[in-house]
Amino acid sequence: MNSPLIIALDHASLNEALSLVESLDPQRCRLKVGKELFTREGPAVLKALQARNFEVFLDLKFHDIPNTVAAAIHAAADQGVWMVNVHASGGRRMMEAAREVLVKHGLNTKLIAVTVLTSMMGEDLEAIGINVSPQEQVRRLALLAQRSGMDGIVCSAQEAAMLKVCCGADFLKVTPGIRPQFSQPDDQRRIMTPAQAIANGSTHLVIGRPVTQAPSPGEALQAIEAELAG
Repeated sequence: MNSPLIIALDHASLNEALSLVESLDPQRCRLKVGKELFTREGPAVLKALQARNFEVFLDLKFHDIPNTVAAAIHAAADQGVWMVNVHASGGRRMMEAAREVLVKHGLNTKLIAVTVLTSMMGEDLEAIGINVSPQEQVRRLALLAQRSGMDGIVCSAQEAAMLKVCCGADFLKVTPGIRPQFSQPDDQRRIMTPAQAIANGSTHLVIGRPVTQAPSPGEALQAIEAELAG
């Protein structure tokens, strides 16, 4: 499946998510399951989406001691998810342990690392003792993730061009904070349109409310595809 689009299922229940999913095509997008939906519904949500032939990005952003994260990554991959993520700020040993467990068990799940959350700005980093710009922190963590065996990173589209240079075109750049031309910014602060993000070097685009809260999610997805087609 070649589409770069990942639709974020930011729902409180499986029934709500499935109601939305019925209007989407697994040949045209993948789906992201985050903390709220997975915490409420558990692995059942993965099985239900996979039964409808969707590839799933399990977005739980693991960040813990290496053994614990490795076990969690193994559990996720065993459930057939297409992609799973960790926080790069958990460090090299944690990321290497996550990679090693996939290799050991012959699992092909994509493994990516979160750099700096797209809601964070310079003052937010400074408040937690990081006295560099978000762009510099993203670059540092992306390089660390690459050296630690990750398939790619989560980043803002604003950093994608820089990361394409320092990490290469094949290193995945999964970009939230995407807002199509027809939508409003909401609470994401480092945002970009789909076409701008792809031009900047993003390989995958995570889009939530512009599709999931649209009167017709299928039509919203089609509008995004039209933007990308130019």
